[in-house]
Amino acid sequence: MDKGAKDRPLVAIVYYSFSNQTAKLVHHLRKGFRSEGFDVETVKLVPRDRLTFPLHSVPKTIAMMLKTFFRKRVPIKEIDTSPIEKASLVVLAGPTWSYNPSGPVLSFLDKYAPILAGKDVQPVISCRKYWRTHYGYLKKKIERAGGRARDPFVFTHNVKEPWSTIGTFMTIAGINPKQHALMRKYYPRYGHNHTQLVEMEKKARDLAKSLASN
Repeated sequence: MDKGAKDRPLVAIVYYSFSNQTAKLVHHLRKGFRSEGFDVETVKLVPRDRLTFPLHSVPKTIAMMLKTFFRKRVPIKEIDTSPIEKASLVVLAGPTWSYNPSGPVLSFLDKYAPILAGKDVQPVISCRKYWRTHYGYLKKKIERAGGRARDPFVFTHNVKEPWSTIGTFMTIAGINPKQHALMRKYYPRYGHNHTQLVEMEKKARDLAKSLASN
């Protein structure tokens, strides 16, 4: 694209990252859009009360999973909504918590969904495997606010079950899976791999080209 700065389309990326996996995806998403001449502004959702990763506690991890299963909100600090209001595309990115959007993303939608009216919204989901309930809830909230929810970009942890669930639980609880021989064999890593990050960047470039041609 050969446009002046004032004419460049703006993408606003609204995101929450608990374990830095969504943040990695957002980094490559931003690179992909910018490589096609788009301006990108990020709006990071920050909980009012700090959430630590890992939790270093099995009971705390179990409690967190139960609360998030019932979509317990995590209050967030005030955000600057101007990038969202000016954007031609809004990206809403975050992890799946117990099948649902994360608590900070739920709080964002409760308070700020009306500013998505008339906007195209691109969900980006980081998860183990189970994302459809997460996306269905996002889609419902976005469309009720008058926005248009695009098909999601979904990035799963590239490990088979049940090892993905076991390894993720251990990691969040502060237990190193690699200290256990069986887990070393079946759970090589937590989170997203390099290939997925490259794919994220390509998806952003392809989406940017599609938007620019319309």
